[in-house]
Amino acid sequence: MRKPINHIYLIILLSVLSSVAPMGVDTYLPSIPDIAKSFNVSIHKIELSLSIFLIGFSIGQVFGGPISDRYGRKMSSVFGLLGYALFSFIIIFSSTIYELWFYRFFEAFFGGIVVVNAAAAVRDRFHGAEAAKVFSLIGMVRSLAPLLAPAIGAFIIHFFHWEAIFAFLTFYALVVAFFVYKNLEESYTYNKQNIYESFKIVLSHKTALKAMLTLGFSFGGFFIIIAKTSFIYIEYFKISSDYFPLFFGVNFIILILMIKVNVNLLKKYEPIWLVKVALLIQVFSGIFFVLTYENISIITIMIIIASYMSMMAFIFGNCMALTLEHFPKNAGVASGVIGVLQFGLGAIISSIALSFHSETFLPIALSISIISFVAFLVMRTYKI
Repeated sequence: MRKPINHIYLIILLSVLSSVAPMGVDTYLPSIPDIAKSFNVSIHKIELSLSIFLIGFSIGQVFGGPISDRYGRKMSSVFGLLGYALFSFIIIFSSTIYELWFYRFFEAFFGGIVVVNAAAAVRDRFHGAEAAKVFSLIGMVRSLAPLLAPAIGAFIIHFFHWEAIFAFLTFYALVVAFFVYKNLEESYTYNKQNIYESFKIVLSHKTALKAMLTLGFSFGGFFIIIAKTSFIYIEYFKISSDYFPLFFGVNFIILILMIKVNVNLLKKYEPIWLVKVALLIQVFSGIFFVLTYENISIITIMIIIASYMSMMAFIFGNCMALTLEHFPKNAGVASGVIGVLQFGLGAIISSIALSFHSETFLPIALSISIISFVAFLVMRTYKI
């Protein structure tokens, strides 16, 4: 009975560890209009802080991969969590939008050092379809973060100012650091390969690179939807920030259900096949959005967003497994490169898309359609 309990606890612990990004982003979403008013800037400038967060997060993973392979998953995680907590706390004292951007960048940078360890720890222990299932299960538990985070954020700003959200993130990081230090067993094998060689091996693997790029493009579309949810529900449909988590959270309830479906389908189908089908569904969801964006109802847009976002259940875990399977000795660096492409490419794509702000949904619809189609073209030529 002891082994299954440890296995379940490991998945929960790694899920919490990898939730640094969704907690840092989604807790913040309901407060975006309030922060814009506080700094007397447009909501667009606050939305850009989300892209800045992604850039910092991706750069942090460049450093996080080698640190993880050199010093281990546990100590690298604790170091990153303490830095994340420090800058979350400093954000409370921001007096201008530029200070907010600056501190958010470094908050995310340390978050990037943290997150590579979760994927690397899975690669240390699991392989092939089993790894894909574990990544999916971690994704299922981790999906509770974006489901709960907006509710936490809405609850906090209902009673306190927006600064309290970053006080919460400080506390969250410190608690996670305690449990990681106390309970995460070290799993890495010391690798004498120098950092340059490690990155060269990972970046020169053409097959793995296709899966990484697919993750990057898919996350770009995913993040556009997340970044624009405040505009869609609070600004456009005039939903109260108190009810925002209900509209936002339904997407992640469906996402969790689809992750369970993915785990079951992996018993019969190859991960690559599931990824391709998911990308096609995203393409069709985007095209339908383009065709119906004028005078669209809130129910219709909820269905489109849920259809699009839920397909990440088949893309994230399976692409992670397909990539990391090729790098048994460089899991930390490989995880870092995945993160750079996922969050860096996601930041670039979302920044470009967000710059075409409109009072209609056409830029959002066109962006996710094009991005998903490009991701499908990349993955279409993937060979096992």
